[in-house]
Amino acid sequence: MKVKPYVRSIHLKEGFDKWKYPFNIPAVSHIDGIEFHEDVTFFVGENGSGKSTILEAMAVAMGLGREGGTRNIRFETAETVPALHQFLKLVKSHEKAKDLFFLRAESLYNVGSYLDELQKEDSKTLASYGGKSLHHQSHGESFMTMLLTKFRGNGLYLLDEPEAALSPQRQLAALVRMHDLVRNRSQFVIATHSPILMSYPRSKIILFDNTGVKEVCYEETEHYTITRDFLNNYHRRIHQLLEEE
Repeated sequence: MKVKPYVRSIHLKEGFDKWKYPFNIPAVSHIDGIEFHEDVTFFVGENGSGKSTILEAMAVAMGLGREGGTRNIRFETAETVPALHQFLKLVKSHEKAKDLFFLRAESLYNVGSYLDELQKEDSKTLASYGGKSLHHQSHGESFMTMLLTKFRGNGLYLLDEPEAALSPQRQLAALVRMHDLVRNRSQFVIATHSPILMSYPRSKIILFDNTGVKEVCYEETEHYTITRDFLNNYHRRIHQLLEEE
């Protein structure tokens, strides 16, 4: 029986101040009606375009902490949370995901510290994280540990720039694991700059820019065109960029 997508679309409720951050970001003010792919949806765009802001708001609206983790990981190191989640309506499936996780590359260290504190009270805390403190692994190792052991399927996974922790080879490994999870009734929403990750075929790519949001194909993204051009002409591009003879 088909149960995905767990989250079908997002909409903006009325009453927000369009001149106030983050509603003054063009993409944020145009997110009403974004429909998600049943397997993987990528948010792409320049830094500051709003993709991570919207992903965080989705996580908070689902009852997750803005720094990442599961619903059981509750802590805040920042004092303020943008009000976007309060005006965000998520249209969901009739069946809830059994596994739910929000991963932020920039705050994974804080999640690791929080888990270490819980481990002191409950020795089973780290069992689903490979049985080893995230601080005793590299950034990339800790992410792959979660992907391989913490993400168990039948899940909804929100990932914010996971490639920050991964080498190109590990990104390829992450693609394989993501595909395994998709086939095990999982759905992903991923904010990324990685042309490797966004090549996943069972997906939709949503571009965030200063005109709003729109769906694009893989070959239309700057991530693909710039990377392809650079690799095919890297000697010339380096000379042009560095103004060398």
